[in-house]
Amino acid sequence: MKQNDLPSLLLLPFPPDPLTRASLSAAYQPSLTAALERVKRPTGAAKLVVAVACPVLHGQYLRSKTLSWPEAQALVAGLYGIISVVCAQLSIGTEMSGGPGSVDTTVILIDHERNKRYTDDFRPAIEPNNTVVVDLATFASAYFPWNCVFQVRSELGLQVYQMYLKFAEGKQTLRQDQLIPVEGGLTMNVKGDPSATPAQTSTYPVVCLGGTFDYLHPGHKLLLTAGALLLQVPRRGDPAPPCQYIIGITGDEMLRNKMFAEYVQPWEERARNVITFLAQLLELSNRGWKDGAQPQIEEKAGDFRATFRDGTVRVECVRIQDAFGPTITVEAIGALVVSGETRSGGEAVNEKRAERGWRTLDVFEVDVLDSEEISDEATKTENFTSKISSTAIRQQKAQATATTKI
Repeated sequence: MKQNDLPSLLLLPFPPDPLTRASLSAAYQPSLTAALERVKRPTGAAKLVVAVACPVLHGQYLRSKTLSWPEAQALVAGLYGIISVVCAQLSIGTEMSGGPGSVDTTVILIDHERNKRYTDDFRPAIEPNNTVVVDLATFASAYFPWNCVFQVRSELGLQVYQMYLKFAEGKQTLRQDQLIPVEGGLTMNVKGDPSATPAQTSTYPVVCLGGTFDYLHPGHKLLLTAGALLLQVPRRGDPAPPCQYIIGITGDEMLRNKMFAEYVQPWEERARNVITFLAQLLELSNRGWKDGAQPQIEEKAGDFRATFRDGTVRVECVRIQDAFGPTITVEAIGALVVSGETRSGGEAVNEKRAERGWRTLDVFEVDVLDSEEISDEATKTENFTSKISSTAIRQQKAQATATTKI
């Protein structure tokens, strides 16, 4: 893999407390703007991993971690919202494999405590837990090599950066010009009761969600990440079967009446992009992505499957031809992730399952990527949403094609 084709890394220090869209923007927008401007390439698509260090997991033992799903997904949603606003302002494409001038950005939460101390004989290694969130040492051991590493110019940013470099030692030799400081924002921390922890969320052996996933963009990435956070990953050595992440992807036939339908990506391409994105969240290899290998996809009865983390996580992309998909054919599903647009679909699914005498699903709704609390400019949410939607991307493709024919 060529140097320019490697992803770059932006290490963000701890999020503000309390966490709001406005406080996130104040803390992170300067750093994200600088990194996105730097990695954008006129000759091809670029990749950026935004890793946020935060104490997202709770639990004394590595094998029994828990998290607060509402807090975790709100942080991911806020970051993808800022990324979308910045990209709209800088005319940067946000979809996966978007071509010249686009940046395919992935947000990853890294479990890290600000005051955690390590002994001198500590050796970083890949140590997964029972969630998809990993600690900083595991992240450094599995995510490499990088094109550039961006470090936030602040006291907290420097602390996280130095700890990361210590853990990543020996993984990649980074030149000085690959280590790039960027401006940090304003982070306010108003601590409440230090002993209070948010309610912890149950995780599930089988999680499901659905969508079109046409031209995979930040809204899709938020949904897919939010679902992955609910997975109950079997512990290493446990005889339990792998957790299942079932993703219903709308079949081509159901999309024929979409606007600019001729530019809708084929189901196979959409499913492959979903698995490629999830591989960044789920796969852990001590070789990183040195070999540049794509996820191994098994095709069965027209559907796509892939396994990660030594077979403990299985992703299944299935074709859906109706509003229910696998939610009314797979009884073992425990959780359904929806957006505000598909909330009513979750209610309909549970009615159907109740009719069958099945357990109803726990429904989790992700936040909206909203610009009104992020942008300092008079950016209307409706206009902002139209810029990052699959329909808008197809429209741009259509307009580009029409221009070349003139």
